[in-house]
Amino acid sequence: MRLNTTNPDSLIYENDLLKLTVLGGIKLDGLDRMRVTLKIGLKGSEVVPLRHNLDLYNDNQLERLIRKAAERLETGTSILAASFGELTEQLEQYRLDQLRQAAPDLPEKPVLSPKEHKEAQSFLTRKSLMRRTGDLLGKAGIVGEETNRLLMYVIFTSRKRSKPLHVISLGSSGTGKTHLQEKVGEMIPEEDKIEITTLSENAFYYFGRQELRQKLILIEDLDGAEGVLFPLRELQSKKRISKTVAHKNARGETKTIHLVVEGPVSVAGCTTKEEIYEDNANRSFLVYLDETEAQDKRIMDYQRKQSAGKINEEEQDKIIKLLKNTQRLLKPVKVINPYAELLDIPKEVFKPRRTNSHYLQFIEAVTFYHQYQREEQVDKQTGEVYIETTIEDIEESNRLLKEILIRKSDILTGAGRDHLERLKKYTKGKEDQSFTNIEISRAMRIALSTIKRYHHNLLDAGYLTCKREQGSKSYKYELLGFEYYEFLEKQVNTVLDKALEQLKQRLTGSPSAHQANEPVKSKKIS
Repeated sequence: MRLNTTNPDSLIYENDLLKLTVLGGIKLDGLDRMRVTLKIGLKGSEVVPLRHNLDLYNDNQLERLIRKAAERLETGTSILAASFGELTEQLEQYRLDQLRQAAPDLPEKPVLSPKEHKEAQSFLTRKSLMRRTGDLLGKAGIVGEETNRLLMYVIFTSRKRSKPLHVISLGSSGTGKTHLQEKVGEMIPEEDKIEITTLSENAFYYFGRQELRQKLILIEDLDGAEGVLFPLRELQSKKRISKTVAHKNARGETKTIHLVVEGPVSVAGCTTKEEIYEDNANRSFLVYLDETEAQDKRIMDYQRKQSAGKINEEEQDKIIKLLKNTQRLLKPVKVINPYAELLDIPKEVFKPRRTNSHYLQFIEAVTFYHQYQREEQVDKQTGEVYIETTIEDIEESNRLLKEILIRKSDILTGAGRDHLERLKKYTKGKEDQSFTNIEISRAMRIALSTIKRYHHNLLDAGYLTCKREQGSKSYKYELLGFEYYEFLEKQVNTVLDKALEQLKQRLTGSPSAHQANEPVKSKKIS
């Protein structure tokens, strides 16, 4: 090989006549171009070398450089053209070698020992699996957030299904959105997840065709990933993305390359800006973090115990390992909900079609997690193996999703609703029910600009009235009727509870609602 790569910032190519130095090395990204700064000289000659910046894949630039170098160095263009061609090929090989070395090693799926397999399977077959899982998540170091942590864990588990679910965590800065996502993500095996801090606009298109299949993608900060929101939505909805790019080879010939990346994937992300990601939020479950003083106290108490050495971190590691192994035992299996036609969601929910689909898919995900407690059944006509949803699965799902459905029925954003609830507490029992922006900003220790934005949104939604104080430039606000949220809570609870109660009444002595054909029962999944 004639290319000396000892110094990556000064790559040297030599043949019998020429010495070509690539000053500053080459960039590893952008495989459709080869932009370099060259120092071109004759070996053993005192002729001043020629320095030039160009894209070696650009035929016109390369031809001009060859003519210029031939005149300066007084040599033939054919020799120079052959030398540049060989240099380009060796630079291509060098760049590919560097990319392979830089590529992270994909984690391999570990083989569980008989003891680990037995422990994981034993856990998956125990009664009250959801409650036990929630308890373990708490013991693993996830403080509070009892509903959110279990909801997120089920959503992450759905990555193994043909229609995975997605989640976005919302909350103010510093409330632990990323922490919750990271901690629940620790329960997912390394080989099944990809954790991303920042993303460039085209990043998703350069994964291997099947590199993302059935993976959990954890995005630390959606606010810094605006450029990838479109391919992210396509991966969520169509389960594949594609892009056509033009590529020039070493001879300057332009070829079309079709990049395809296949899903499905489960996507999780964190943000403080709910309204910005409406299209992505519509495809996801929205988890609002607990920002109460009680949760602050729980977290700070845990931090103090951790600092005092009173947290059993060895036990936490064992729990994390156990939950990872249970995830490894879960296998793809079709889920059928024989009660789906009898279920309902509140008519107040916005975008009911998509919400209804999410509701049914979440129930299926809960059933999927219970696969070691369900009998396999076989469709006589197709031979397809499946498991069926139970009433208990629906009951567990309703318990976890009530708050989600209430939020999806609310005209206010989560942040706006939380602020309204704070205003209700602030004015309760207060003789003067009116208040100003600066008064609330000081009392709640929230930036004045944020308070103004909240109050503007509440005015538009009809929750506030505003009037200017006489002889003053400031405005005073008063709360109007705010019973609507309580009405939504009642409606959601009534609809879900009523459907569940009717199912329980019909269950006694009723055959499977899935098929007219009697299924053939098989053994449990092992």
